[in-house]
Amino acid sequence: MPESADPTSIPQPLDHVARIQAEWARERPDLDVRPQGVIGRLHRLAALLTEELCVVYRRFGLSEGEFDVLAALRRAGDPFERAPGELATHTMVTTGAMTKRIDRLERAGLVTRRRAAVDGRARVVALTPAGRDLIDRAFTEHMRNERRLLDTLRGDEAAALESLLTTWLERAEPPRSG
Repeated sequence: MPESADPTSIPQPLDHVARIQAEWARERPDLDVRPQGVIGRLHRLAALLTEELCVVYRRFGLSEGEFDVLAALRRAGDPFERAPGELATHTMVTTGAMTKRIDRLERAGLVTRRRAAVDGRARVVALTPAGRDLIDRAFTEHMRNERRLLDTLRGDEAAALESLLTTWLERAEPPRSG
């Protein structure tokens, strides 16, 4: 077969990250830009995945953060409540941001706030029946959406990626008990 017919000799289009790497390699040949290949693609993929996930949240009238709060309450199990500080820990947001989310969810009738039985100064946030119904429906659709997104990979590719990401995350953010 002539060399020009060899598919490996046909230049492949560069993805966004590869174009950036090539420009930096040209402009700063003294630097190793290979880390951009991993970090840059992870960053772009995270942004693309987040947008795809938010489509489902919006379908249920929720922001990403509001979905996260409702999901954290639902995961708590019966009676589906947590203290605001505990919610902030389980959703990785500040207590200030948590207050805004809880305010909106309370106005929508999806959560309630009350004084804690043990310490009257403390507050507890709980799912209402409407909130539980909404998060159950939204989470079901969310899992279908995540399956759709992950199904672009073969099973062995998804398993290998999960293993690599688990290892990397354990090194960057050691698991905590509880």
